[in-house]
Amino acid sequence: MDEQARALLQRILRRLSSKKIQSSLSSWGCLSSQQLQDLDYTQPKWLLLENIISKCEESSLSLKDVTKLEMVYHIENPNQGTWHAFKLTEAEDEAVSVDFTQFKEMFVCHLEEVVQHVSVRMRKQDDGAVWIRMAWGDNLTKPNHLKPTYAVHYLQTPYVFILNLSTKHKPFLYQALVLSTRHTSINEAHLSGRSLTAMRDLLMKQYQQVFPNQERTLKERNAAPSHPNIDKEHAGLAERTHQMACEAFGVGAMPKLETAVYKLETRYRGSSNDTLSDRDELFRGVVKFSSPNLLESLRHCVSTGMAESPVTPLLSSITHKGRNYFVIAEKVPGATSQTPAR
Repeated sequence: MDEQARALLQRILRRLSSKKIQSSLSSWGCLSSQQLQDLDYTQPKWLLLENIISKCEESSLSLKDVTKLEMVYHIENPNQGTWHAFKLTEAEDEAVSVDFTQFKEMFVCHLEEVVQHVSVRMRKQDDGAVWIRMAWGDNLTKPNHLKPTYAVHYLQTPYVFILNLSTKHKPFLYQALVLSTRHTSINEAHLSGRSLTAMRDLLMKQYQQVFPNQERTLKERNAAPSHPNIDKEHAGLAERTHQMACEAFGVGAMPKLETAVYKLETRYRGSSNDTLSDRDELFRGVVKFSSPNLLESLRHCVSTGMAESPVTPLLSSITHKGRNYFVIAEKVPGATSQTPAR
């Protein structure tokens, strides 16, 4: 192993949980069965890692082999770092027929045409997700495998999730994605977070939703505890409030988003201060909601009466539009008060 491969291997192994080292090495597939059996997984982690590195050196593993282990780590731990969601638009007729082999060949070809030094590794999972690892270089330097970009694309869908992408490399990756998926353009979905799974579930509506025209209420599925002092009127109100909360945010386990950001661009409305009223410049501010499970928290606030119902579109848009970044701007003729973030 060369110096770069060894440095990358050490960093990846340190990240692995002690409980998952054995399973991760098995999924990696670059060490023989006998080598895996010879390892003592009850050793202190630092000693176990030294033994693993020694066996990798015995096998003369390459940098390419090491990057495969890094992909295994990210696939098994998709909640590392901040992911950003993007949406492919204006699909061509051939988009529905693009399979993994075609996508891989076109993606690598397009990327290598515009970037002289780039390393691409790709892997398809059983759930249809295509994981792409890119290490970038330039005309003078080789790819930097210590700062890779990851992209996850679900075939036959317009969604792409990207991790660790620099401004310099954005146009190259965007172009490769658009051309290899047979679309015309790619736009930000204004959705970001640490949980890749939550973002996927939110955009693809892979959670249990409740619709306003549903004939039966949620009472028989999720009955609230009865209380002898609550009369029928209050019980009915509580049931309707709970129904509206679930219509806005869903029912059951919710995608675990951590934040929602609202950027305010408005003017002063009061009449008591001419100095503020006459200002041409907009007032700007940011409101950020944070929680380990934001959607669950909002649903609880509404269903328990801590927040008003029906749910304001500013909050229900998180699930309905699959976004957690919004700009609230001034009303102008022909436009709404909620302008998409740019």
